[in-house]
Amino acid sequence: MINELKPYAEYKDSGLPWLGTVPRHWKQERAKGLFTKVERPVRPEDETITCFRDGTVTLRKNRRLRGYTEAIYELGYQGIRRGDLIIHAMDAFAGAAGVSDSDGKGSPIYGVCTPKLYANPHYYAFVVREMARSQWILALSRGIRERSTDFRFESFGRQFVPYPLPDEQAAIVRFLDHANGKIERAIRAKRSLIALLNEQKQAIIHRAVTRGLDPAVKLKPSGIPWLGDVPQHWEVRRNSYLFDERNERGRTGLPILVVSLRTGVTQGQDFNEDGREKRLIADVTKYKFADKEDIAYNMMRMWQGAVGVVPVPGMVSPAYVVAKPRSGVLSGYYDLLFHTNECKNEVNRYSRGIVTDRNRLYWDQFKRLFFPLPPFAEQQQIVTWIEESTATLNTAISRAEREIELLREYRTRLTADVVTGKLDVREAATKLPAEPNETAEELDQEEALDEIDSEEIEA
Repeated sequence: MINELKPYAEYKDSGLPWLGTVPRHWKQERAKGLFTKVERPVRPEDETITCFRDGTVTLRKNRRLRGYTEAIYELGYQGIRRGDLIIHAMDAFAGAAGVSDSDGKGSPIYGVCTPKLYANPHYYAFVVREMARSQWILALSRGIRERSTDFRFESFGRQFVPYPLPDEQAAIVRFLDHANGKIERAIRAKRSLIALLNEQKQAIIHRAVTRGLDPAVKLKPSGIPWLGDVPQHWEVRRNSYLFDERNERGRTGLPILVVSLRTGVTQGQDFNEDGREKRLIADVTKYKFADKEDIAYNMMRMWQGAVGVVPVPGMVSPAYVVAKPRSGVLSGYYDLLFHTNECKNEVNRYSRGIVTDRNRLYWDQFKRLFFPLPPFAEQQQIVTWIEESTATLNTAISRAEREIELLREYRTRLTADVVTGKLDVREAATKLPAEPNETAEELDQEEALDEIDSEEIEA
């Protein structure tokens, strides 16, 4: 059905750089003529609603229960009702705009908009997100920092936006809900495949790094509950025996290194993929030096696997710990060990903090952890064997991740073309079967986790 879509018969220039040409019969209206900003009081029973960057606006508990920055005092919070168009003033440039699926309360940074007659809030949520995708909102920024926006209702209200007839707005929404639902289901299926492949990979890695490669080797109790039995000729040592803390500061002329959950330690960029400026401290001399083959980890996210081997000499945030391996310690082996689920659970047990999801693993806790110490040559053999044994799995995972990326790109392009009138979906929308709406609870947890900011601590 999507392949059968065609452009409209006639077009005209909209006069708007982000919009381009539009169907000749479409009008344009200022957003303030289509929506009214409301400021409702908060009711005692109202729960917190969050506007996410993927356009979902829902009760916070529907998406996830952890990883939020909690407000101590909810000053200025406002009432939100199901069907309101919500625009996140500071994050609208990244797509944080959508229609609330719940009643509740939200931050004063949200623009809460109710539609006037003939305005479909779901259609205009797509419009605002297209303004973000085209970087028009970023261009209108009134923020005091580069790559920071302040897209409040006053800014939104002044903008001219397309105005298809109400029936056509509804057809566009119905078509996109259907198409996006099919694409999302395909993405979830591929994520499920990736999860299964990662489980197989984890099983291979865990056995190799905790039992070695010889299935007939004699075992002995390690004395460490999470580790269990280990080969009889292995030692079990505290990290203080395996690593020294490296805490050198003040070096200049070296690249900034960052630790990612997905890619380990890499050279940093000035901006994140979504365009946000990375929050790096102004005085780079306060950063820590990390040498090649050191282990670096994010104190606040080590329990999630934010750790890796340093690829080149560089500087890392003071929010990181840098561990220098001693003689006989292969960083690659311990990197694999640190990424096992059992090890991450142990790390979480040793982490400390006021808020559970912001617990930090400081050097003083890290050095107390016990880990196996195979002979150095055996560590090398294990790393090489794991690389060879998981190569096919890694290829399959990469292929599935690339397919997800292509599906997302296709969804973005399709949405943009339909919302701006480049494709006519009126007839196609009449042929769609009735389908249940996806709910916020059904969203993939890995995607939700990706939205949690990996904070940098400014010294």
